[in-house]
Amino acid sequence: MKSSPFIVFFLWMLLVPAQHQDKVDFIHAKVFVEPLPQEKKVNGKVTYSFEVLKDVDSIFMDAHGMDFSSVLLDGIVTTFHNSGKAIIVDRKFKKGEMHTLTLDYAAQPKQTVYFLGWDDDTPANDEIWTQGQGKYTSHWLPSLDDMNEKVEFDLSFLVEHDYPVISNGKLINKDTLQETGNYFWQFDMERPMSSYLVAFAIGNFDKKTVHSTSGIPIELYYEPKDSSKAEPTYRYTRQIFDFLEKEIGVAYPWQNYKQVPVQDFLYAGMENTGATIFSNTFVVDSVAFLDKNYVNVNAHELAHQWFGNLVTEQSGKHHWLHEGFATFYAYLAEKDIFGDDYYYWHLLETAEALSNFSDDGNGEALTDSSAGSLTFYEKGAWALCALKERVGNDNFRTGIKNYLTTYAFQNATIPEFIWEMEKASGVNLSDFEETWLQEPDLPFDAVKSFLKKKNVSIETYFRIKEKAKQQPLSVNIEVQQEWDDWDSDLLKQRIIMDFGHGLPTEFLQKVLEQESMLVRQAVIRILENIPPELQMQVEALLDDQSYVTMELALYRLWTDFPLKRELYLNATDGICGLPSKNVRLLWLTLALITPDYNVASKPDFFAELSNYTSPQYHFEVRLLAFQYLKNLGAFNDTTLKNLIEACGHHVWHFKKSCRKILQEFLKTDANVDRVEGLYPLLGVEEKKYLDKTLGR
Repeated sequence: MKSSPFIVFFLWMLLVPAQHQDKVDFIHAKVFVEPLPQEKKVNGKVTYSFEVLKDVDSIFMDAHGMDFSSVLLDGIVTTFHNSGKAIIVDRKFKKGEMHTLTLDYAAQPKQTVYFLGWDDDTPANDEIWTQGQGKYTSHWLPSLDDMNEKVEFDLSFLVEHDYPVISNGKLINKDTLQETGNYFWQFDMERPMSSYLVAFAIGNFDKKTVHSTSGIPIELYYEPKDSSKAEPTYRYTRQIFDFLEKEIGVAYPWQNYKQVPVQDFLYAGMENTGATIFSNTFVVDSVAFLDKNYVNVNAHELAHQWFGNLVTEQSGKHHWLHEGFATFYAYLAEKDIFGDDYYYWHLLETAEALSNFSDDGNGEALTDSSAGSLTFYEKGAWALCALKERVGNDNFRTGIKNYLTTYAFQNATIPEFIWEMEKASGVNLSDFEETWLQEPDLPFDAVKSFLKKKNVSIETYFRIKEKAKQQPLSVNIEVQQEWDDWDSDLLKQRIIMDFGHGLPTEFLQKVLEQESMLVRQAVIRILENIPPELQMQVEALLDDQSYVTMELALYRLWTDFPLKRELYLNATDGICGLPSKNVRLLWLTLALITPDYNVASKPDFFAELSNYTSPQYHFEVRLLAFQYLKNLGAFNDTTLKNLIEACGHHVWHFKKSCRKILQEFLKTDANVDRVEGLYPLLGVEEKKYLDKTLGR
């Protein structure tokens, strides 16, 4: 039976977005973007220059949910088809021809472009930012999801507010348009990249600029209110940059480098070409730096500028070439900053996580395109550790340099990388591939031997751990005898976590008084109850140089010594803590449930705790506030409305947690009635979600 032309065309359009246009080479894109934040919309225009490599009957661009007002081929109006996922131009193109394709479009992206703060009453917290990881740039820019297509993107932006615009490339022009008062920004890229790496961020940011030793400008953005946090947030940035350039052996491949922290980012960070966007939960003061800092993410995203951006994987099967490499070089950068002990203990921690993962039957091969983050990141980094050990440091560096140079601004596969390593080292790596890339399980015995050989404190740890199996009663005595000879805080921390329950109180007292933050925290974590003999030492930790320690100490002291609760609350009043406000939210909760504490201020405490559920706060703050209010059984109408709103948030794990809290709340008829009373205050999408949740 002969198929109708419509059916054939329809089926073809469904397949288009997954296809690679290997008969056409898109070379350059001149992009104009006008974000309209109040409408959560993007108007744009893009002109692509392309060369026809082989005769072809049509070309397409991926374009999700876009409306096209004009489509020009070589400046002339042409017919086109819009599938809702792609725009297709049907006509015969001959090999060797050069053409331009100009698209005027409008998009209202449901993902990829995020407009935050534009509809609230908080001043100067407005942001727009993108996250195109994978194949999502085509939700705001007609482009090619296939990462094998490399294009030089030059972007320009028309914006209403005088907020900095951060995008790929070098800023070559900024004008104020006299007729409208709007602002026009122009960026120039000199090299091609995959479209998922195209990005922009707009918001109320200041910046400071430093330069690498090689002269690359590094622009470090922050909100004006966070000016005092800029130094601890970006601490070691120049050192990381200089280290990676030297260690990798290939010059940084882009004109400049920018980093911008944004609200409610989906991940820790994203390595857009020359312009990393990262979560503002890493914007910290000097105390929080000890608990949670940006160093690892900073180094990881910068390493991607070579591994992923300069040389891009050919497909998901080769994802190790991105994440394993960025993770590995980030660990080397941390080693350069924090020392060998930090590096090897971190490797042990990841090896144990991978081993447990495998023991549970979840092991994954690095060549499995559906593998998870633990595999691609941590097992991937371990594979490179093993490879470097196998071929030798000099050969490893030569192989890396040759790989990056050979495939610069192109795509590569794992076999192509392995071949470069074999050429550089003269070593046949088939057994390495089988053990590290194809086997699902981490070879933990080999990993353990490697770490024991490289690090004395890890060797000591495994010796004590083995003795504990054979002579459990003697281990605590041995720990006390050897303790002062150990110079590794990480060893001491692990010993306390594993064996601290059997150590005498007077020994733990000395540890709390004399040891580092990590070791002190370990003591608090392993104590089921604080004995009176340690009360004074734990009380001193309320003023510790760590917000995590303060939180742990406050909760444990408040729980174990009820007669001194007022004293503990007074001592920690006003401390905010990490960006998640961990100390303040705990303090508010404890202040509310301490019967006689500051009774007249309890309404203010409750109002403050409830206010932290508002969309103006980061989702980590909101989730913690929701959890505390749930435990208190203290949702009011405002917090319930905020909870319902959060059930549609763009960050999946936050949305999932909020949905679970709401579902538990709705288990009683009285609570269902309360939520139904809020219907007039809810938006259309929130009502739809509630109706679905309530089975209507």
